[in-house]
Amino acid sequence: MQWTNLNEQTVYENRWFRVNLADVVLPDGRHLDHFLIRLRAVAAATVVNEANEVLLLWRHRFITDSWGWELAAGVVEDGEDIAAAAAREMEEETGWRPGELRPFMTVEPANGLVDARHHLFWSGEATYTGAPADGFESSRREWVPLKLVPDMVARGEIPAANMAAGLLMLHHMRLG
Repeated sequence: MQWTNLNEQTVYENRWFRVNLADVVLPDGRHLDHFLIRLRAVAAATVVNEANEVLLLWRHRFITDSWGWELAAGVVEDGEDIAAAAAREMEEETGWRPGELRPFMTVEPANGLVDARHHLFWSGEATYTGAPADGFESSRREWVPLKLVPDMVARGEIPAANMAAGLLMLHHMRLG
């Protein structure tokens, strides 16, 4: 039961995203006008230290008017290596430069509307380089015990689906 995208027209575009209108053919032959958002890939990164604590950001998202814990993340610039983007975002947003980054998950947070893939990385070490260049991204940065992650997700303290999925995967990988 595959839908077929016959063509798309851009309705709105800026440096962050494009809103397109697609002419989609459903499996039964009917046509459907479907809006979609085309985004750049997103790269996210964190560090898990020897005490199995994960470096997180506490931030407000004005769009949903919600607070929550997140990994450092941002868009991958044109021509930029995804892991390099993850390392850049982590240092800019936390003040910590990660060691060798390991990919552990790629998710599509809203694949019924948005095409962005979020690539998540982690490292077992990091070097503190000073105050974050993009300190406005979060209210604070903290080392949070990984063992607390499942309960934090259950309480809604990690509201972003991509971040919840990634942190639960890290919890599983490190603590079983």
